[in-house]
Amino acid sequence: MAYKTIVVELDDHVAVIKLNRPDALNALSTAMLREIVQALREADDNEKVRCIVLTGSEKAFAAGADIGEMAEMSFAEVFGSDLYGPEAQAIVRCRKPVIAAVSGYALGGGCELALMCDFIIASESAKFGQPEVNLGIIAGMGGTQRLTRAVGKAKAMDMHLTGRFMDAAEAERAGLVARVVPAKKLMDEAMAAAHKIAEKSQLALLAAKESVNRAFETPQAEGILHERRLFQSLFATEDQSEGMQAFLDKREAQFRDR
Repeated sequence: MAYKTIVVELDDHVAVIKLNRPDALNALSTAMLREIVQALREADDNEKVRCIVLTGSEKAFAAGADIGEMAEMSFAEVFGSDLYGPEAQAIVRCRKPVIAAVSGYALGGGCELALMCDFIIASESAKFGQPEVNLGIIAGMGGTQRLTRAVGKAKAMDMHLTGRFMDAAEAERAGLVARVVPAKKLMDEAMAAAHKIAEKSQLALLAAKESVNRAFETPQAEGILHERRLFQSLFATEDQSEGMQAFLDKREAQFRDR
């Protein structure tokens, strides 16, 4: 479909979703969030797509939610419409791996959007923050929860209470991002990771993502049991047989997702 606030491209088995509101530093309007959801659903349903990269511009991944859109809204409006709730829930329901490639500002809703992805590759210019307290509000798309799980209580409290930004080097040390690369190499690195993921068995990828996410949603004993059952269930697939035989034969596996 034709999009107004994002650009979607297919590169072999990788879908690239680029936020495209440059005049607003990719501020997340409800229209943009809905288009992101639609693009993710289309990628999830597209059998050719095996991995997704979500990115912005060199200057800003997304500099926050659209304040102009929210400023005049009342409690009845935001509560009655469940502002951002349905979109955020739909984004995290994407089953295929999603990489956030972040350069420049990832603030407020932009930081939360990056945290909804499976992992973040950041450029050296990336800056993360949850400065909603400066507006008299708090994060509303999971920032108090996901950031705390990513970097721990102390740093999360620091960022949410003071509104300070975290640069890429600190974000990597804190465990917020998986890798930091030069800005000019950001998309090359993200696409290389995406294509590497796309080579794997789709069934194993779905199981791995589901199992890792369980670590944040269930007690450890339940998560370990869930992991073991998924591990065992993959022995019912052709891809498991192919993968192990390819290893023994010292050749590249040819996965067929069945």
